[in-house]
Amino acid sequence: MFTPTRIKLAVITSTAAVALIAAGCSDNDDSSMSGMDHSSTSATATTSAQAATRTDFDEDDVMFLQMMYPHHAQAIEMAKMVPSRSQNQELLTLAQNIEQAQGPEMQQITTLLTAFGKGAPSPTTTGHEGGHGGMTGMMTDDQMKTLATLSGAEFDKQWLQMMIDHHTGAVDMANAELTDGVNPDAKAMAKAIITGQQTEIDQMKTMLRQS
Repeated sequence: MFTPTRIKLAVITSTAAVALIAAGCSDNDDSSMSGMDHSSTSATATTSAQAATRTDFDEDDVMFLQMMYPHHAQAIEMAKMVPSRSQNQELLTLAQNIEQAQGPEMQQITTLLTAFGKGAPSPTTTGHEGGHGGMTGMMTDDQMKTLATLSGAEFDKQWLQMMIDHHTGAVDMANAELTDGVNPDAKAMAKAIITGQQTEIDQMKTMLRQS
């Protein structure tokens, strides 16, 4: 479970870099997944950390943002699988909505971390397994590879189950940020994540019951 204690422990014991996942997968090009480097669990920032322009943040804000970036990136990666594998219009719309919501939030995360003097998150793809600390809800490499082999109703069901877990993890992380974070912008993002993703969780559970 993603708890404030785990956040603080992760800040102490981890480096500032976290494993990050590329968000720019092609809608229909499955070869992009096979070309990913899943072997590494380390990552670097795209730019060196510059002097902070803001001081209204704490270590919990930084950890929340550093972990939510790859978390969002994986959700977008999953969403981009949908158009070429599903005929379910509700699922197609849901996947599009996830991309449209989480893409801009990733940009907000980059802006905030840069303002905190932490450097922008790297788009470099690294392994889903290991190195995620308290990032609950993240899928493993094997889960992602298996999902990519499915289609039709089988894909729809597996995707919904995985995305429910993924969203639940994001909500847990956001709740921890509300408890421990101090930055108003990071906390506002956490509130938006809780509201938006909990609504989608409820929608996906209904879709599963109807499948």
